[in-house]
Amino acid sequence: MLNYLKRLFCCAVLLAATQAGAADKAPEYGPRLQGFDYPYPVQYFAFSSQQQQLEMAYLDIAAAPDSANGKTIVLMHGKNFCAATWVGSINALSAAGYRVIAADQIGFCKSSKPQQYQFSFQQLAANTRALLDNLKIGKVSVMGHSMGGMLASRFALQYPDSTDTLVMVNPIGLEDWKTLGVPYRTVDQWYQRELNTSADGIRNYQRNTYYAGQWRDDFEPWVQMQAGMYRGKGREQVAWNSALTADMIFTQPVMYEFPLLKMPVILLIGDKDNTAIGKDAAPEALRPLLGNYAKLGPATAAAIPDARLIRFADLGHSPHIQAPERFHQALLQALAAKPL
Repeated sequence: MLNYLKRLFCCAVLLAATQAGAADKAPEYGPRLQGFDYPYPVQYFAFSSQQQQLEMAYLDIAAAPDSANGKTIVLMHGKNFCAATWVGSINALSAAGYRVIAADQIGFCKSSKPQQYQFSFQQLAANTRALLDNLKIGKVSVMGHSMGGMLASRFALQYPDSTDTLVMVNPIGLEDWKTLGVPYRTVDQWYQRELNTSADGIRNYQRNTYYAGQWRDDFEPWVQMQAGMYRGKGREQVAWNSALTADMIFTQPVMYEFPLLKMPVILLIGDKDNTAIGKDAAPEALRPLLGNYAKLGPATAAAIPDARLIRFADLGHSPHIQAPERFHQALLQALAAKPL
């Protein structure tokens, strides 16, 4: 694990040193992220869905033997993230005694990217439940970040009896953007937008949104992980699935069902986050009002019957990456605490 982090850091330093003129030249990955190494062995769950055979890539990390607590936690990545970006959380949770399952959802990263698929959070939740059934895992805690927070919420609503605790890390969808006035984009419009993805664009967006204006070399590998798929020969396939899932996020709000959550919920919020899907297309006067997590966090916690809100006043959209030690200390304390 330490060697993996060292390799990531060295790669980041090299890329940062050359990004002025060469950031968009390398690396180049396949449409299923071929060529990008994950921190743990990748396994594949083959299953049939919507009249086609698909593969879900996943990581299955055992609890540290001396601290195993018999519990399993499932990690759900965001739209611009993968199972690998959970590496810090995987290490912390495994060391604390949890078996950790981190999957790439269909349409993302190392999993299948179908040409035709009815993407819904219900479907992705059902796919994840099928994976757990295949692994003979029953009750779990689920932790979702960004888009993964929307999916984790849907999983908890869909499978309440098998969800022990729901953890959401700066989930998107805490507001209904279209109802607030963000105009609808067609899938074709999303697709054209995704085809323009570049490392510079990803980096600038992440600096301003994920990390509250900060940048470090260890953030760079996650930029290249995403950008590398758009440099490869399968970029159209990657962009098309990204467009389909963007439409899913925009049109399927889960926030209205938060009061129906029956399990303990831990909400970890970086207050400096300003994420809002489609903000760039919104009327100029509306943009500053969208993605205000300093307000959205408390409002969401108030809507959930059994919610514990943990705020990081100085952090952005990805607090588990920006300040991992502080984040994981708070997470593990909340998981160990008795329900409110």
